[in-house]
Amino acid sequence: MLLAVIAACEVGFWVLLAAGLATRYLLRLPKAGMVLLAGVPLVDVVMLVASVVDVRRGGEPSFKHSLAAIFIGVSVGFGHQTLKWADKWAAHYLAGAPRPVKPPKGGPERARRERAGWFRHLLAYAVAVGIMIALGLLSGQGYDAILGPAWTWTIVLVIDAIVSFSYTAEGDKAREKESV
Repeated sequence: MLLAVIAACEVGFWVLLAAGLATRYLLRLPKAGMVLLAGVPLVDVVMLVASVVDVRRGGEPSFKHSLAAIFIGVSVGFGHQTLKWADKWAAHYLAGAPRPVKPPKGGPERARRERAGWFRHLLAYAVAVGIMIALGLLSGQGYDAILGPAWTWTIVLVIDAIVSFSYTAEGDKAREKESV
């Protein structure tokens, strides 16, 4: 049952996003569109409640609980940025707004953007792992099984840190060359 709720919530996220943007720009009802967009985070609340109810009813902590935690963590870490990105493109395509500015390909602004992305990734990771641990503790059955994906994600997070902060190092090297 929890997997069905997770799937419905993921579909619900994109349906609310599309409906909010269509209402805002195609129907020209910006307030109604914002109400729909404000409902997007409620999808995560539904997923969290479903996970807690499943565990409290005796469901053994497993990958499905980890998956719900990951979706919630990623939504917390990247949801606002995703909504802003989609809103800018919808405004461009549906309402004639200027084309969104492309992200920089290098330089200090790219380095700043990459670091900010990694910090969002870290937030997503912290929220998801926190939920995994909480669900494991709430179940009374431990959290070994539920933390399985966290170990792989830890490796991905470290690799992302190395890549993201390498742009800062490149920027430092470029500034050294300029000052010489």
